[in-house]
Amino acid sequence: MRVGFIGLGIMGAPMAENLVRAGHEVTAWSRTPRPLAGARIAASIDGVYAENGIVVLMLRDEAAVDAVLGRGTAAFAPRVAGTITVQMGTFTPAYSRALADEVHAAGGVYVEAPVSGSRGPAAEGTLVAMLAGPDEALDEVAPVIDAMCAQRFVCGEVPAALGMKLAVNTFLITMVTGLAEAFHFAAATGADPEVLRRVLDAGPMASAVSRGKAAKILDGDFTAQAAIADVLKNAELVEGAAAAAGIPHPLIAVCRALFADAATDHPDDDMVAVIHAIARQN
Repeated sequence: MRVGFIGLGIMGAPMAENLVRAGHEVTAWSRTPRPLAGARIAASIDGVYAENGIVVLMLRDEAAVDAVLGRGTAAFAPRVAGTITVQMGTFTPAYSRALADEVHAAGGVYVEAPVSGSRGPAAEGTLVAMLAGPDEALDEVAPVIDAMCAQRFVCGEVPAALGMKLAVNTFLITMVTGLAEAFHFAAATGADPEVLRRVLDAGPMASAVSRGKAAKILDGDFTAQAAIADVLKNAELVEGAAAAAGIPHPLIAVCRALFADAATDHPDDDMVAVIHAIARQN
């Protein structure tokens, strides 16, 4: 299939590479120009949209999506008309719902496809996709999603996929924060952190995330898979969505404060670097 891909960042680049490896004909564009083996780099965003019936967006924030699409300008409607725009970033449900309405009014089709996973799963093609949008469009984009993700789940109408992603992020953020606090507690109370790792790995709470993050803590390896600044953004999205729904979200409120603290001096480190903010609570 011919696929456009916009956004070659920490997640986007390996995802686009997996599209190429799966045999898709990829035309890519990024605000920061960079090569992508096996893909054609377009000279402009309009070039990506003009040449492809499906365009994937993997961009950092809502402002970047608005800028790329030309939202609010005369460029928007002709850019998205007749094309399926697959939005794979994590933003507020309200933003996604409004964007879907505008794309539809312009004669285009909008699919939500946020993913669960970080840089490692993006490179391995083992991301988990959550999808929302018209059934026909979901069927059409399925081979594209399958080239980047190990599993996909249909969540309903927009913005159900982003609601699902924020629920998943609630669990991820609170779990990793709890794991970091457990290792800080062990070290402070004389328990051997290496033995703690083995106990956790042997027990029912073990997961790929707990194993990977525990290893990073023990090795002092804070190279980002999911950076503190990005996790802070996601915690703020979850907290904002909870407020909009009129529900309490107490654990995320605590985690958001800790990640905000960690972001003051470790914004580009992996999310397990929140352990530094936990240590400062003494």
